[in-house]
Amino acid sequence: MAQIQEPTTLSPSSLGALDPRIAIPTYDRRGLGGGIVHIGVGGFHRAHQADYLDDLCTAGLRTWSITGAGVLPQDATMATALGAQDGLYSLITRSRQRTDVKVIGSIVDYVLADVDRSLLVDRLAEPSTRIVSLTVTEGGYPVDVATGQPTGTSPVFAAIAEGLRRRHDDAIPPFSVMSCDNILHNGTVTRAATINAAADIDSAVARWVEAEVAFPSTMVDRITPVTAPSDRQWLLDEFGLIDQWPVVAETFRQWVIEDVFTNGRPPWEDVGVLLTDDVEPYELLKLRILNAGHSTLAYLAALAGFEFVDEVMRDAVFAGFLDMFLDREARPVLPPVAGVDVADYKRVVVDRFANPAIRDQVSRLCLDGSSKFPVFLIPTVERQLAGDGHVELSALALAGWCQYLLGRDDEGRAIDTAADPRLELAINHAEASIADPAAFLRFAEVFPPAVAAHEGFRTAFTTALDSIRKNGARAAVAESAHRQEGP
Repeated sequence: MAQIQEPTTLSPSSLGALDPRIAIPTYDRRGLGGGIVHIGVGGFHRAHQADYLDDLCTAGLRTWSITGAGVLPQDATMATALGAQDGLYSLITRSRQRTDVKVIGSIVDYVLADVDRSLLVDRLAEPSTRIVSLTVTEGGYPVDVATGQPTGTSPVFAAIAEGLRRRHDDAIPPFSVMSCDNILHNGTVTRAATINAAADIDSAVARWVEAEVAFPSTMVDRITPVTAPSDRQWLLDEFGLIDQWPVVAETFRQWVIEDVFTNGRPPWEDVGVLLTDDVEPYELLKLRILNAGHSTLAYLAALAGFEFVDEVMRDAVFAGFLDMFLDREARPVLPPVAGVDVADYKRVVVDRFANPAIRDQVSRLCLDGSSKFPVFLIPTVERQLAGDGHVELSALALAGWCQYLLGRDDEGRAIDTAADPRLELAINHAEASIADPAAFLRFAEVFPPAVAAHEGFRTAFTTALDSIRKNGARAAVAESAHRQEGP
C-alpha cells in the first residue's frame, strides 16, 4: 500500500496533486462545447457513455461535453456529489490482474429538476443541446412495448416533450433522443414515449417530433456494481483520494449505436463504438445472454444467501445451471449475429460474471424484476414453447423470483425485495401462489396469455416452485439441472 501523507479531496484545483498513478483529464474542461444532456446519471452512465466521451476529449475533441440531469428526489445525492467536485469523479476499473483509476472530466454540469422541471426544460431548449440521452431503467418508459400506447406519465418524457415544444416554437432544430437502457428496440420505445408526451402538449408538436426527431437505438454493456463504502475507503487508503462518489466497473465495455442523428454526434467510432444501421442483432444477443443470465441467477442466488455474483459462479451447482440455461434454452433461439461467434460470446460473458475483482452485488441484479423478465427472459420462453423446446430452467428462474418476493431466503432471513415499478402487484401475486402456485402466472404484466396458459410451462413452473419451497433454492437448482442432463 502506498504511504500517503495528506488526503486530497477531488476537485479541479487538486488534480495536479493527485497520486501520479491516477490518470487525470489532460484537456481544458472549461473550453469544451456542450451538446449532450444526459438524464439519469448513475453508476452505469458514468462508467460507460461518460468514459467514452472522456476518451474522445483526451484525444482532442473540444466540441462535446455532458450536462447531467436528474428529475427524481433521490437524484439530489448525485447532484450534491458531482456539484462538490465540479463534475469530476474517479472511475475504478478492475480486471483479474490489475486495478486502474482515472478521473473522468466529460461531465461539466448538472441540472437537478426534481422540484422545478423548468430548469431541465431550459437546458433542453438551448440550441447547443444536440443529443438528449437516457439511462432511466427499463421501468422508466411509460409505454406498452408491444403496442406503443402510453401506460402513464413520466417527468422525464414530459420534460423532453416540453423542451422540444420550445424548440419547435422558436424554430430551433430538434435534438436527437438516445436511450441507453436495456430495452429491445429502445429507440422505437423512446420515440413512442416522446411522441405520446408531446401529444399531451400539442398535436402539431407531436407531428413535428414524429417527422423531425431521430431516436437511435443502442446496445450498451459494462458490468458496473453499486459503489460500496469500501470502494471509497480503498481510494483513500491506496491513493489518499477523497471522492464522494467514485464508480467501479470491469475493463470490458461495448457500445453499439444506430447511426441516425438529427443534429450531429461525437465521432464515437474513434474510441471503439460500433455505428451501424441495425442494432437489433446485438441487442438480442446481449439481452438474451448477459442480461437474462444475470436475472436467471439473481433471485435463486439471493434465496441461497449469496451476496456477490463471483461467489455464485464459484458454486459448481449454480455455474452449471447458468451454463446449461444459456446452451439449452437461450442460445438455440437466438438469430445469428454477423461477425460474432455466439458460443465464444457466451464464454466471455460467463468469465465476466466470475471476475472476483468486480464484486458485483446479487442485490443489484434483483432490481426491477417485473420490467426485466418480460424483456430478458420471456421472449426466450415464447420461442422455446413455439418450437416445443426446453423451458424448465427459465421456469425455475421465474419460480425463484416468485419465492424471493415473499421476503425470506432459504434460512428464513429477511430479504430486501428491492425496487420494482410494480413491486406491490408482484408481491400480491407471489402471496397468492402460496395457496395456488400457478396464481403467480396470472401476473399479466410479465406473463403473456400464451405463456401463462401453456400446460407444459405451468407444470414446469409449479414443479420448480414446489421444489424451492420444499428443498431450498440450491437443491432445486441441482435437481433441475440433473433432470435436464442428457440429449
